[in-house]
Amino acid sequence: MKNDEYSVSLSSIVKEQGLKILHASKDFDTACVRTADVNRPALQLAGFYDYFDPKRLQLIGRVECTYLESLDPNQRAEALERFMRFDLSAIILCHGIDTIPELVEMAEKYDRNLMSTNEDTSTFMADLISMLRNAMAPRITMHGVLVEVYGEGLLITGDSGVGKSEVAIELIQRGHRIIADDAVEIKVTNHNTLIGNAPDLIRHYMELRGIGVVDVRSLFGMRVIKMEQEIDLVVTLEPWDDHAVYDRFGLEGATTEILDVEVPAVTIPVKPGRNLASILEVAAINNRSRKLGHNAALELTQRMDEHFKKLMDEEG
Repeated sequence: MKNDEYSVSLSSIVKEQGLKILHASKDFDTACVRTADVNRPALQLAGFYDYFDPKRLQLIGRVECTYLESLDPNQRAEALERFMRFDLSAIILCHGIDTIPELVEMAEKYDRNLMSTNEDTSTFMADLISMLRNAMAPRITMHGVLVEVYGEGLLITGDSGVGKSEVAIELIQRGHRIIADDAVEIKVTNHNTLIGNAPDLIRHYMELRGIGVVDVRSLFGMRVIKMEQEIDLVVTLEPWDDHAVYDRFGLEGATTEILDVEVPAVTIPVKPGRNLASILEVAAINNRSRKLGHNAALELTQRMDEHFKKLMDEEG
């Protein structure tokens, strides 16, 4: 999925960024931004329009303003009219710059969205790009349960009825937190990490076979709820198979791919008598340990190799 498959409404940008509207176009209420890139049109105001993308939000800061002030009124009007003829998504004045009369005039003439902010250009640009990329990040919805265990985000997957919600409830009772049950919305962040949350419609609700739907927030309180969480480990639960060969050492370092991002993964067989909550706690701690550079399986293997090598040397 590409970023241009998503959009964010211009009105929501105005609201979230606290922008002051100097002129709103006739289609302001339905206008959307479909690119996370922004542009400072200094070169365009000077007459260079090669590779210019008018669909980007246009930020005018002190550099652009100082250049416009250096022009005589006729040159300034000509530069702004040439600029405003393009079908611009919106122009935003930064630094609380006093309104440029010719700019307002051209915004009204060509019906362009014109806003202002008191933020300095660099800070505002960084915040705006972060907001846009977050809103337009590629995303999917997966069947599963997302919990936070010792700071690690565990995405629990598996066939329906394998016990995902049941183990999540036990983890909640042990003091861990739940983000989503049954459906997990996952998106890719700027740093190529996966963030999961719950669809608004079913947030805080869980389905337990034999009991029905429960409101986790009402039953256990706000302490067990988290709105979103980075996914650090994918845990697949599957019914125990006596004929299956399971990884006993954990040397393989299995991963799974979600939205082109590789995530560590483990498969845990389920059978009566296994305390899955305890196993998932250990899985979370072990995953964090590996990220810090400690691999118990590799360390044990090296010790065994050294031990057998020593025995062979003594026999030789």
